[in-house]
Amino acid sequence: MNKHEKNLHNCQAIVITCMDFRLRKGIRKWTIEKFKNKTFDRVAIAGGVKNLPFILDQIELSFKLHHISEAYLINHEDCGAYGDENTFKKHKEDLLFAKQIIKQKFPALKIYTLFQKLDGKFIKVNK
Repeated sequence: MNKHEKNLHNCQAIVITCMDFRLRKGIRKWTIEKFKNKTFDRVAIAGGVKNLPFILDQIELSFKLHHISEAYLINHEDCGAYGDENTFKKHKEDLLFAKQIIKQKFPALKIYTLFQKLDGKFIKVNK
């Protein structure tokens, strides 16, 4: 593979969301605005960052194969995968914990944590 071919396999970020179909319109609008003509990998899994070992594997592959520099971790309100623990407080805790673990493993990555409302709005999740 020559240098030009390798550059074709680079992308800016990985975007990790829940698989919930109710999020599609909001995620699509957000990614179009956020990334414009840039590329990103997308992972959709029930619960978003709830399954952290799987998420870490996906980030590692994206980092290794596509040389990402950013990761967007997005959980959402009314997530069935969270069951009785479906509170903003729990989502915030899980998002910030995931960010901490990912940062330890991939210190060069910029990591953004967001919480998506069902109306399509996004809330930045910080400490």
